Amino acid sequence: MSSDIFKFKQFQVDQEQCSMKIGTDGVLLGAWVNTENVTSVLDIGTGSGVIALMVAQRAQQATVSAVEIDEKSFLQAKQNMEDSPWSDRMDLQNEPIQDYTKATDKTFDLIVCNPPFFSGGTFSKDQERNNVRHTIKLPNGDLLRCANKLMNKTGRFSVILPFIEGLRFKEMAETYGLYTRRVTSVIGKVGKPVERLLIEFCKEKCELVQEDELVIQVGGRDEYSEEYINLTRDFYLKM
Repeated sequence: MSSDIFKFKQFQVDQEQCSMKIGTDGVLLGAWVNTENVTSVLDIGTGSGVIALMVAQRAQQATVSAVEIDEKSFLQAKQNMEDSPWSDRMDLQNEPIQDYTKATDKTFDLIVCNPPFFSGGTFSKDQERNNVRHTIKLPNGDLLRCANKLMNKTGRFSVILPFIEGLRFKEMAETYGLYTRRVTSVIGKVGKPVERLLIEFCKEKCELVQEDELVIQVGGRDEYSEEYINLTRDFYLKM
């Protein structure tokens, strides 16, 4: 079996052809998003398809759509979805979210995205990796505009971003008519600063209903917090 196959409890993800491999960020987002009463989902920039598959597992009543601009990742995600137990309610398009938004009349109860966040700095020699990690193909403004248009009136839009980028994204979101509803600050290890923000937005001005912290590790490499175990136990084989 290929070392690029990542096995979860109910599905597996082949990521050999994907520019970005499965990491903690994607799994956190897939496990954290609120899937209550969700019947339609869109994953923007699905990569290997891992977040879309996690949401499909959690929201058994939902149809899950996804878009992916990179052709190799698209083909890999397509196969991963077809091989999953939920293939009959998943679909995937190989196009930029900007084009998808212009062409569709669909709206969604839940939109998820593990977005690119680098806007400067040194670029990799791997252009496909640049497209995934940098805001070249998907500037924050385009992402927010598309999310607003594609959300139902009572829909939710959830992302995970590094701490500083997440704070900036929250401020920018309001100018696009999206308002923060939930925030979880992610700390990699006890005593360390906040590394990531999990953020949920809604369309109407709303009270912040949840603001909390999640610590991943409380000791050594495999000593995870009870909260992290509870969040991910339905997915990781060893949780």
